[in-house]
Amino acid sequence: MASPSSVVIDGDFMRHAEYTPKSNRTTETDIDKRLGCCLFVGLGWYAFHLWRPLGQIITEAAKKVPSATFSTYKGGFEQKMPRREASLILGISPNSTKANVGEAHRRIMVLNHPDKGGSPYLAAKINEAKDLLDSGPRR
Repeated sequence: MASPSSVVIDGDFMRHAEYTPKSNRTTETDIDKRLGCCLFVGLGWYAFHLWRPLGQIITEAAKKVPSATFSTYKGGFEQKMPRREASLILGISPNSTKANVGEAHRRIMVLNHPDKGGSPYLAAKINEAKDLLDSGPRR
């Protein structure tokens, strides 16, 4: 009688992977995996140490770019909106025609409408700018 732990060798022996004999030899794929891992770690280390000087060079180059290159309005909203600020908000000249004011207002409100995910505060400021530039004598 055969013991329950013994394996019977017949035609189905190689069908299941758990019955294949294990070898202690290192295969070529194991060596390839280890070399690939070492290569990956080595390249990561190299990139990490290379990035430090490049980061400093990029930072210095960014500091040399004149600040006038970026056309952003520095400063917040004033308590009472003057015509200059209203024209900056709408992106037009302070003495533009009513047609230009309406066109600029529509263009900006399409992008910043609160029903479309825009800010209600910015929409209020855009409307205030339009009302300020619309009021008063225009051509």
